[in-house]
Amino acid sequence: MIVNGNKISLEAPVTVAAFLEEKGYLKSRVVVEKNGDIVPKASFETVFLDDRDEIEIVHFVGGG
Repeated sequence: MIVNGNKISLEAPVTVAAFLEEKGYLKSRVVVEKNGDIVPKASFETVFLDDRDEIEIVHFVGGG
């Protein structure tokens, strides 16, 4: 799988939610694009990722 331009291997398909949690992302502060399509936050628990996917994760940081 390609994540933000970097190749990584998945041992098994995983949900978007599980992948984000494993990598330390807060679901409330990211936008995920899978193969060119935005994954709605409501679908993070049901959309699966596998080794053939290309993912872009945009992480929003607060500040001021």
